[in-house]
Amino acid sequence: MDEIFDKLQAVVDRYDELNELISDPEIIADTQKFMKLSKEEADLRDTVAAFKKYQKVTGQLNDDKDMLREKIDDADLETMVKDEISDLTDQKEKLEDQLKVMLLPKDPNDDKNIIMEIHGAAGGDEASLFAADLFSMYSKYAERQGWQVEVVDKNETEVGGFKEIALMITGDKVYSKLKYENGAHRVQRVPVTESAGRVHTSTATVGVMPEEEDVDIDIDPKDIRVDVYRSSGAGGQHINKTSSAVRMTHLPTGIVVAMQDERSQQQNRAKAMKILKARVYDYYAQREQDQYNAERKSAIGTGDRSERIRTYNYPQNRVTDHRIGLTINKLDRVMNGELDEIIDALILSDQAKKLENLNNE
Repeated sequence: MDEIFDKLQAVVDRYDELNELISDPEIIADTQKFMKLSKEEADLRDTVAAFKKYQKVTGQLNDDKDMLREKIDDADLETMVKDEISDLTDQKEKLEDQLKVMLLPKDPNDDKNIIMEIHGAAGGDEASLFAADLFSMYSKYAERQGWQVEVVDKNETEVGGFKEIALMITGDKVYSKLKYENGAHRVQRVPVTESAGRVHTSTATVGVMPEEEDVDIDIDPKDIRVDVYRSSGAGGQHINKTSSAVRMTHLPTGIVVAMQDERSQQQNRAKAMKILKARVYDYYAQREQDQYNAERKSAIGTGDRSERIRTYNYPQNRVTDHRIGLTINKLDRVMNGELDEIIDALILSDQAKKLENLNNE
């Protein structure tokens, strides 16, 4: 634990330094710098509080052990001290585990908002209906988290599903929880179009990309081809007469984003650029991840869109996450946005794997 203590002390020192800095009038006057340092201070706050609690518990534990060594004449007091030692030892072990997790390298994207894309895959109309069900599930989960959901693009089917739908989810640490949703989701149920009552299997894919700001990824304007055209959707004379729809193509990767939801070309350009940046970032991140996975495969999976991550079995009211072998018989509640049990289990599994890798290095 000595190496961990050194790291924790360095965190405390940095935390104290940050508190001095954000009290400096010159820093306060520089809004951008003040916000950046305030965020860093807030990120360290829980770790510092846990370490100070650990130091307090350890100090009390050492005092109690010294007291026992000096031999206590009062039997009741001796029993009380022994009980306290047992309780403090449990607290110390739990705090040590907590602090190890807090010191794990953080995903730089965890605090970001996301762009999520849901595509109906194998299964025709039933796959598009399942894509709509997943959209509803994530929207309800976002509402429970106090996040905001905005649909930025959608392609609806005649049966009321989605060939694809793209949404922006904004709020506190959205990516940290929803990044595990990347992959192929499989549904087993009797489709509404099935007269014989047979269970069918269909799939939809979910892509989760951190929303990228200008500082995160620099796309050369020369690498983007922009085409404008008249929107073909509903919206009246304005849309039919004005070239407000925008199609952006990132030439090096061939990634295309088309946007026609907004009434003005400027608004469609802004939304298209946000999605294009996210997709281009995701493209290059996936290439790096593939290279990493060739050397060491993560317990949570590669995050590849083609990788089947979860099955939703309606006849048995069952959800199974294949990456961690978790099965729960609460499908109705999961589809109502109660995803915490699954996501918490995925986070814990990810942390355990990282701790194992850290200990083996």
